[in-house]
This record gives sequence, structure tokens and C-alpha cells, in this order.
Amino acid sequence: MFYHREGPTGPLQSRRRQEANRRDHHSLLLRGHAHGILVYRDGRPVGWCQYGRREDLPRVEHGRKYRSLAGALGPPPSWRITCFFVDRPYRRSGVAQLALRAALEAIRRRGGGIVEAYPATHRRAVATWFGTIGMFEREGFAVVRPFGQSNLLVRRDIR
Repeated sequence: MFYHREGPTGPLQSRRRQEANRRDHHSLLLRGHAHGILVYRDGRPVGWCQYGRREDLPRVEHGRKYRSLAGALGPPPSWRITCFFVDRPYRRSGVAQLALRAALEAIRRRGGGIVEAYPATHRRAVATWFGTIGMFEREGFAVVRPFGQSNLLVRRDIR
């Protein structure tokens, strides 16, 4: 829910916030405003990728770093890929790459457009959440510019 909200909603681990996140995410799903790819191995979920329309993931746009770049980015993106998670035993085995490909195909089926993402530039930048530049480059993304101290802003036009 982090990127679905415009700003903070309280301590990350508070029960109140967790309950609100579950309730609000369910509501977004029912209205078609939350998108994700689940990757299974042997019937068990091992990875996940969140993507969505620009207006469904406003937190990026409301961030100070993004606002400082906005005039230099060209047209706004239609879609964003904001988050990955891969269960520890399955990391570095292609799960995130598979999830990214599936997200791009889902975006293509929904009309495509400019897709934006924010991969990490080094391991300490929590690459497990944002993905790596290599996986995005393999899918045809181009680096637009640095995004903060530990990420890049990348784009690709999906048609």
C-alpha cells in the first residue's frame, strides 16, 4: 500500500496501519486499482511485482525527489512498476525477471504506454524491493536519469 497512498499513515508495524492496509488494498482490488503479478514455484508463491497506472500509485509523484525531476522527464508515464519481493531461497534465480516480464505483458494487454520504474544501483539500496538495473535493461528499459542517491529512473514505451 505504500505507493498507493500519497503520504505516511503512521508507524510501519502498527496493527492499526496493517489493518487499514488490508482493508484499503481489498477495496482497491475490487475497484480495479491495484495490480500485481504473483510468481509460483511448485504451487507455492515465491515472488511478487506491483505495477499500476500512474494515478493509482501517487506516492512517487508526490515525493520531493520526483517533483524535482518532473520538468525534465518528458510526458508523464502511463504506468509504474514500483515494487518486487522474492522469497529469500528463490532470490537470484530469475523470479523477479519473470515477474517483470509478466507485468509488462499485462500492461501491454491493458493498452500499454510509457512505463516507469526505479531500480536500485547497489545492493544496500534494497534491490529486493525495486529490482536491479540489469533486469530492466534486459527488458528494453532506458535510463532517464539518477533518482536520488541509490536508484535510477528508467522508462520504456510498451505498444
